[in-house]
Amino acid sequence: MGGRVTVKGFAEFLADTVGELVAEAVLSVLACLLLAALVGTAYLSWSVSPRGTLIGAGVFSLLFAHGAWSRYRKSARKRGHRALAAVTTTLFVVTTCTAAFLFFYASGCGFV
Repeated sequence: MGGRVTVKGFAEFLADTVGELVAEAVLSVLACLLLAALVGTAYLSWSVSPRGTLIGAGVFSLLFAHGAWSRYRKSARKRGHRALAAVTTTLFVVTTCTAAFLFFYASGCGFV
């Protein structure tokens, strides 16, 4: 009786371990692909128009800063500009999550 429970427990442990290794490998590959796509997009954008790339980066930075400000400011209930705050806050959260994802998983990419 005890041996069967031990074997079953070991099998579950082994399945969990293999599942986690596969998930880590898949996430690492996705992070490397995402990083390559971001670097490729920046390179192609700079090749086409350096001035446009800088303007786009500036606008993105302003929207990112507005999203961070909207996210972490004191709650002042104002009417209006809620759509802009929602869009920029979403941009801030998505960018922050993407940066954290790349920080943790793309560190093992060969071209970094």
